[in-house]
Parts: sequence; structure tokens; C-alpha cells
Amino acid sequence: MKIRYAILALAVMTLGAQAAERNIATMRGKTPIEVTANPPRMPQVQNLDVRRPRDYPMQPPTIPHKVDEYQVDLNTNKCLSCHSRRRVEESQAPMVSVTHYMDRDGNFLAEVSPRRYFCNQCHVIQTNARPMVETTFEDIDAILGRKTKRQ
Repeated sequence: MKIRYAILALAVMTLGAQAAERNIATMRGKTPIEVTANPPRMPQVQNLDVRRPRDYPMQPPTIPHKVDEYQVDLNTNKCLSCHSRRRVEESQAPMVSVTHYMDRDGNFLAEVSPRRYFCNQCHVIQTNARPMVETTFEDIDAILGRKTKRQ
């Protein structure tokens, strides 16, 4: 059994060395596989309470504030204490989409649908982390705006 682990470890080290020689990007950066890398600093949660633009159609909005202590389980959903349709006038928070009050057949419900109850399945906080990869993504409105200006 120990021989199998030794062979596996040797194979992993060999593949890691080959990847480094070919300049294949890894999350380890230039740290060899046999060396323990220093982990990056944990990114800080942005707590700006500012709506951010969406990066693609139908993207769920990101959460613009900290939610570290928010309880979301079968008995309690802290998000709905501000974002439910009954509370938005008082809290001034945006109401959850009407789609969250629909069942899978498109029927409207009096309460948030159970399949939309656990907010952090789709909605995430934003941090100050740098993107892991560069992107040339452009919002469709920017592309259409450029087209309109040319015509």
C-alpha cells in the first residue's frame, strides 16, 4: 500500500514539474508542488450598500452588505426581515423579485416559494478580491450603445 502512495506522489510531483516547465497557470503560481505555498490573504467583504451592475443577463444581484451573522434555515430567513414585500416600505431595501413568489408552475404564492427561500444559493456577497483571470467581458448595453453611435 505504501508503494502505491509513493508512486502516486511521484506522479503528482512529476506532473507538477512538467506543468511548471510548460508555464501552465495554476492557483499555486510558481510554487513547486513539493513546497507548501503561503496562502493569500482572505479578501474583505465589501459593505457598501450600493447596487452593482450585473455581468450577464439573468444574473442574480449580488449582496451589497455583510451577511456574516444572518440566520437562513428552515425556521428563519434574516434576509426577508428587510426584503420581503411586507417589509420593504419600512426598510427601504429592494423587494425580492416577484418570481420568488411563484411556484414551479407559475402560480403566485402569498409567501416566498420554498425553492427560493435560501437566498445564498444564488445571491453572493462581493469582496475586494482581484479577479483570478483577466476578462474582456462587455455588457450587452455597452456593445449595443457602440453600435448605435456608429450608425
